[in-house]
Amino acid sequence: MSDAIALNPNKLVRALGKPAAEFTKKDIVRFIEQNDIRMFNFRYVAGDGRLKKLNFVINSREHLDKVLSMGERVDGSSLFPFVSADSSDLYVVPRYRTAFVNPFSEVPTLDFICSFYNNQGEPLESAPEYILRKAQRELKEKTGCTLEALGELEYYLFSEVDRIYPIVEQKGYHESHPFSKWGLVRREAMQVISEMGGKIKYGHAEVGNIISGDLEMVQHEIEFLPVPIEDAADQLVTAKWALREVAYKHGLEVSFAPKIIVGHAGSGLHVHSRLVKDGVNLMADENGLTETAKKVIAGYLMCSESLTAFGNTVPTSFLRLVPHQEAPTSICWGDRNRSVLVRVPLGWTGVGDRMLRDANPLEPAGSGTFENNQTVEIRSPDGSANVHLLLAGLAVAARYGLEHPDALKIAEELYIRADATKVPGLKQLPASCFEAGECLGRDRARYEEGGVFPAGLLDSLISRLQSFDDLNMSEKLFGNADSLRQLVQRNLHCG
Repeated sequence: MSDAIALNPNKLVRALGKPAAEFTKKDIVRFIEQNDIRMFNFRYVAGDGRLKKLNFVINSREHLDKVLSMGERVDGSSLFPFVSADSSDLYVVPRYRTAFVNPFSEVPTLDFICSFYNNQGEPLESAPEYILRKAQRELKEKTGCTLEALGELEYYLFSEVDRIYPIVEQKGYHESHPFSKWGLVRREAMQVISEMGGKIKYGHAEVGNIISGDLEMVQHEIEFLPVPIEDAADQLVTAKWALREVAYKHGLEVSFAPKIIVGHAGSGLHVHSRLVKDGVNLMADENGLTETAKKVIAGYLMCSESLTAFGNTVPTSFLRLVPHQEAPTSICWGDRNRSVLVRVPLGWTGVGDRMLRDANPLEPAGSGTFENNQTVEIRSPDGSANVHLLLAGLAVAARYGLEHPDALKIAEELYIRADATKVPGLKQLPASCFEAGECLGRDRARYEEGGVFPAGLLDSLISRLQSFDDLNMSEKLFGNADSLRQLVQRNLHCG
């Protein structure tokens, strides 16, 4: 058995002795029979971007084979605002490669993530999962490249104030217990997410510590490894579900909301991405950032206003996107600069094994494993994002930049080294859901190209965003603590 199989936390991968991408129905049935699995669940991402569930009891081998082959019917009109009631029946069919042992069920249970199909057996054009697949397919057909991504999932946990080791407000970054609270919840969530197939990079306490009356709110982050955008979206929605389950088990409330209290750090969903062709990361080479990477960055910047329609979907999103809160407002990019919209982080290029041998003098030259890890990070999205649509939008934006004749010039013009909030003349991100909807309407042709985003879905998104009627919200609510608190509470469990 290879190390990749032996050390894989996914129980099915270890038991079946093969990567998840190679799972077959025969493998699944064999695992169920050998491990006394009594139930299984179908899970799928609906129009609100949240993971849904359908429960099954295994009645017989014949019944199991039938459901795994045929899927099941669901009411699409209750799952999608843009599926009419007179044609609402949809099929959900499991993707075997997504199977995982449910870590929360008392009865041995296997879960699958499903895809939606219409009455003709064709993929549902407006399903978030299929839109993401179409965006990746269109990118590859036009450029020969695929997009990989990872998310930085930030969240707050709420509990009673600890009088022994009180937290320090806005000073939680990488703090450890007992000065940071509920690391055990983060570690438990990381374990179950990895067993479910999530590729985790690391977890840590984040900067946000808030004390409000008898409550303390501590911020944490789980960051993932880069994988194809289709897998990145699936692992983020399952991770949010897992975090809610673990927190609930410990009697805690967890929130991915973009803003909890004005003046304190909000929770973002920063997305790192890289363009890959034939297994090679195209974002950097021995000379640093490539022209390809700069074109992708230009695409993100040119589409950034309309991308907020997918990545910042509630009014409190725009309480986070304000100056001096490590959240971007100006449309620009830079190296290792946390005030910009698109940041180029350190990527290990050109350092070789220099650091390894300095820290560990006994290591011989060439004993380490090094690779081109360069990504670019877009810092505007938050926990309200419809993750599948956001990553589909990023794939569209990457293609737009790669194909745009002036992409390199635009990238050069929008590169800054200073604090972005102090650079005059930079274009600004939308300041409300209403404006984000307007920007999506203006740019919609980019997203509709190649049939990636259906027109009806975009109409529905624009209508929902503008229904918040939140133009000039910050000015209207300034000084009105009660209204701000009510707004935050309404959006506390978004995403």
